[in-house]
Amino acid sequence: MDILSLLLNPPNNLFLWEILVISFILGILHGITPDEHTWPITFSYAIGSYSTKGGMKAGFLFSLGFTLQRAFLTFLGFIGLAYIYRTYNLDGPVYMVVGIVMAIAGSYVLRGKYFHLPFDKLLGGKAHHTENATRLSPKEVHPKEIPLKMTIVHGLIAGFGFGAYATIITFVLAPQVPSVIYSPLPGLMFGLGTMVMQIIIGAVFGSLLRKMKMSDEDIKYIGKSTAGRTLYYGGLAFAFIGLLIILLPSIDNFALSTGVSIPNLNAIDIGFLLVIFVVGIIGAWSLIKSYYEIKNIKNQVKNRPEIT
Repeated sequence: MDILSLLLNPPNNLFLWEILVISFILGILHGITPDEHTWPITFSYAIGSYSTKGGMKAGFLFSLGFTLQRAFLTFLGFIGLAYIYRTYNLDGPVYMVVGIVMAIAGSYVLRGKYFHLPFDKLLGGKAHHTENATRLSPKEVHPKEIPLKMTIVHGLIAGFGFGAYATIITFVLAPQVPSVIYSPLPGLMFGLGTMVMQIIIGAVFGSLLRKMKMSDEDIKYIGKSTAGRTLYYGGLAFAFIGLLIILLPSIDNFALSTGVSIPNLNAIDIGFLLVIFVVGIIGAWSLIKSYYEIKNIKNQVKNRPEIT
C-alpha cells in the first residue's frame, strides 16, 4: 500500500499516534490544495493585509477558527451525531452563510457599512467607494482596515463544510480513538495541518503586493480595495451558488474527473469552480482595477491646480 492510498483509505485498528499523524498530514493536503472553504477567504484577508506578516496572521486566525470546529466535528463523529452529514447535504446552507459573512466584511471595507447592495451600480450608477478617488489623494480615499478578527468567524463557519478529507477524519479516524476524551484530537491535528499550509499560503498572498514598485501608501490602498471587492463580490457569488444548490441539489453532484487521486484536485466541481472564480477571476480583476485606480488618483492629484 503506497503512502497516498494509506492516507486516503486508513486501515482499522490504528494506534492513537498513527491516527494523529495521518490526520495532520491530511490537514496539510487540505491546506495546500484549492479548497473553496479556505483559499478565497485566506486570499482576501491576506492580500488586504498587504504584507507577508499580515498574510501569515490572516492564515493563522482563519485556521484557528477552522481547527476549533474540526475538533468539534470529530467529537461528533465519535459519538455518532455527525451522520447528519450523510443524511442531509449542507453544502448549500454553508455556502450561503459563508457568502453572507464575506459580503458583510467586504461591504465594511469598501463602504464603512456592514452591508450594501449595489443596486445603484447595477442600474447604471457610478462605482461606490471610488467616486471620490479621482479628486482626492490616496491617503484621503483609503478603504477601511481589514477586520482580521472576522477570519476566526469565517473559519468556524467554513469548518461546517464537508468533503473527502472531513469524511476520513470524521467517519474513519475519529471512531478509532480510545475514548471520547481523545475524540477532538483527529480534528485538532487536521486543523493544525491545515493551519501550517494556510499560514504559508497567506504569506504568499500577503506578499504579492510587495513585488510592485509602489509606495507603502499605494500598496495599502490596493490591498484593502482588492480585499474588499473580493470579499464582497466573492461573497455574493458564494451566497448565490448556495441558494442554487438549496433549490437544485443535483447541481452539487456536477464533477468532471481530472484523473488525479488527491481530493480537491480529483475533479472540476462546484467547489473547484468557486475557487477559480473568486480567487482567479474576482481577485485578479479586483487587483488590476485597484492598481489602475491608484494610477488614476495619482494622475488627478498631479494635474490638480494648486490652491493659493
